Amino acid sequence: MAATTHTVTNQAPPLVGYDVFACDRALVEAVERHLDPALLDDARTELSGLGRTAGSVQAQEWGTLANENPPVLHTHDRYGNRIDEVTFHPSWHRLLGKAVGAGLTSAWNRPGGHVRRAAGFLVWTQAEGGHGCPVSMTHAAVPALRADPALAAEWEPRLTSTIYDQGLRPAAEKAGVLFGMGMTEKQGGSDVRANTTRARPLAEDGTYELVGHKWFCSAPMSDGFLVLAQAEAGLTCFLVPRVLEDGSRNVFAIQRLKEKLGNKSNASSEVEFDGTWARRVGDEGRGVRTIIEMVAATRLDCVIGSAALMRQAVAQAVHHATYREAFGGKLVDKPLMRNVLADLALESEAATTLALRLAAAYDDGGEREQAFLRLAVPAAKYWVTKRCTPLVGEALECLGGNGYVEESGMPRLLREAPLNSIWEGSGNVQALDVLRALQREPGALNAFLEEVGAARGADHRLDGAIKGLLTELADLDGVEARARRLVERMALVLQGSLLVRHAPPEVADAFCASRLGGDWGTAFGTLPHTLDLGAVVERAAVRL
Repeated sequence: MAATTHTVTNQAPPLVGYDVFACDRALVEAVERHLDPALLDDARTELSGLGRTAGSVQAQEWGTLANENPPVLHTHDRYGNRIDEVTFHPSWHRLLGKAVGAGLTSAWNRPGGHVRRAAGFLVWTQAEGGHGCPVSMTHAAVPALRADPALAAEWEPRLTSTIYDQGLRPAAEKAGVLFGMGMTEKQGGSDVRANTTRARPLAEDGTYELVGHKWFCSAPMSDGFLVLAQAEAGLTCFLVPRVLEDGSRNVFAIQRLKEKLGNKSNASSEVEFDGTWARRVGDEGRGVRTIIEMVAATRLDCVIGSAALMRQAVAQAVHHATYREAFGGKLVDKPLMRNVLADLALESEAATTLALRLAAAYDDGGEREQAFLRLAVPAAKYWVTKRCTPLVGEALECLGGNGYVEESGMPRLLREAPLNSIWEGSGNVQALDVLRALQREPGALNAFLEEVGAARGADHRLDGAIKGLLTELADLDGVEARARRLVERMALVLQGSLLVRHAPPEVADAFCASRLGGDWGTAFGTLPHTLDLGAVVERAAVRL
């Protein structure tokens, strides 16, 4: 029945029907900065096509339905046979199919592939974050498999395919496959060297049977998994296919799916191995070294995924404030709200700029860039993912009560926000990884300092922050207790250097004044009032 008591006014229209890529100035500029000019036209066309789909009513509906209808585990068929299958809502398959078709699992073999993929991942996961897990795992499995050239030759074409071929069948019969990963166990968590899953060699060279469990196994509907188990020589990496070459199911007993805070569309599972067939990847006893390249790539995806959540939250907040009126004018024009929005926009742009810089280092592949990544990836993973949750919470508050209801989409973003800080190594793990690199790999620190030093002399606050960081780095005695503080400073100095070199002056000025110069409070919306905050907000706005 139509309402007769009032007319609905002063409500922001839905943020739909826009190009998620083209409306993100920081992302567009990063792609233009890092890609070969000869690739730009194709990349813009590709990313804008994906961006228009991501901003469509249809894609947003897919995201909603995939989360309202989470995956379901079927351990047995109607006759009592063990099948261990996970079924998903059709919207999940549409999201995942679009991601695979857009090349989000095929970065390794095409020019500028990592920058293009990172931008696409940042754009597409704004529609829905949960399905990004199998996309990330499949993408990241490639460098780990390259430890065994024969395995890589067999599996890499399937992993990098742009065809989404769902259903469990022998991998050789499929046009494309997905991969998951199983590292952690109940008794060890992040301490994977405490794993107890055992690997016994079989008659065929390089083949084993596994007995044990995985407490967190990602994307259990996948075609294959990289897992860690204890062989005679120590912790070793293995490839576990779900379906064997003869068409029979491998032993892969899914005990349950995790009931998570967010990430509802994605299946995370506990599995048991009991005579499970596996192929060794790399040498025995070198499991961590073999799988670490997969871990590094998924950590970068945690940075990109958090940048995507930040960008979507900021876009929604600025959009709402642009249309909503209060106390005699538009919210976006109110000085205090403008300060909040500008502060959020700075955090988002800094995350996007850093994520694309890391992707560009992957594309370069040179020794200096690899050394840079050794420090920059865990530092970025630590800081960007930690900033995501408070940013999304503040952006939700910009919508007031409207943001607290499910229909706004903001609660789903907030539930998703803590995820990337926890997965692929929590904050302490990242901080300790930075310390290990500092202590064992002097080339990594040199590359990092060379990168941040490229902006020296351009801003006195950045110069002061670099000097303070060097003082911190000069004394590494008892550093573990202050590792988080050190890594935070490293990430902020790196972001500041990138923004001073590449962002508009008003953005770089505001970032350096607040994050590096100390003229900042402890909550968003406490930027110095003398800055050009209107220009910062305008840059972050989506124009329909």
